Amino acid sequence: MSADPPVDTTPVTTTDAVACTGLTHSFGATLAVDGLDLTVREGEVFGLLGPNGAGKTTAIRCLTTLLPVPAGTVTVFGHDAARDRMAVRRLLGYVPQQLSADSGLTGRENVTLFARVFDVPRRERAARVAQALAAVGLADAADRLAGTYSGGMVRRLELAQALVSAPRLLILDEPTIGLDPIARTGVWDHINAVRAATGMTVLVTTHYMDEADQYCDRVGLMHLGRVRALGTPAELCRGLAERRGGTDLPTLEDVFRDVAGSALDDTSGDFRDVRSTRRTARRVG
Repeated sequence: MSADPPVDTTPVTTTDAVACTGLTHSFGATLAVDGLDLTVREGEVFGLLGPNGAGKTTAIRCLTTLLPVPAGTVTVFGHDAARDRMAVRRLLGYVPQQLSADSGLTGRENVTLFARVFDVPRRERAARVAQALAAVGLADAADRLAGTYSGGMVRRLELAQALVSAPRLLILDEPTIGLDPIARTGVWDHINAVRAATGMTVLVTTHYMDEADQYCDRVGLMHLGRVRALGTPAELCRGLAERRGGTDLPTLEDVFRDVAGSALDDTSGDFRDVRSTRRTARRVG
């Protein structure tokens, strides 16, 4: 009598939203991303943290196909960002650190422009624009010039721009920079409402450790072009506590400082980074 065939106990997995393997990118002699390995699971909110100059924005620009992938691989829901750029772009919504809304257009016109850029079918365009504006609480202000919006409203408008194409992956680069605590909470409330309704995956960079701790399922702490610590905020805090041997539970900010170490002053970005960040903060503040 033949033996029963072995049972396959390999867990069934879904396609990861993002998978980077050995991603490397340089600007001249400056190595911005150094063999980055990173996976973002489908449906999660993933926080990519790190000091200015750690390589976060460069990695995101490779992921969004705004920069080439000279070494390594980057895939978005299984599509290669180097070889299948249009397929990747159709899956993404992107809110960059620099402001992308046009102050001379109304909120509706701004979102409509993005609907055209992302090739939303003409017959669906008006409804999708209205839906995106309603999702971020801007339906009543849709026909006002964006130049009259408050900082929090501008960031929500940019979120509507990113959502109009119904993306499977929403990428947010410092989405609440320069906003007051109430406006920051409002932006996150709208992000979470859309995510709950659609199952969308979110990849976010932020320097606000309280945001990462509260809203992210997992975080990766990036330093000198690589992810140096990865896990849930609670796991990273417990891990630091165990290494220190103390009784007090560290905060995520403590973990950030532990990972970045004394090199913080050497990785704070160049003049253009600082100028861009301050310009954005002034415009939304």
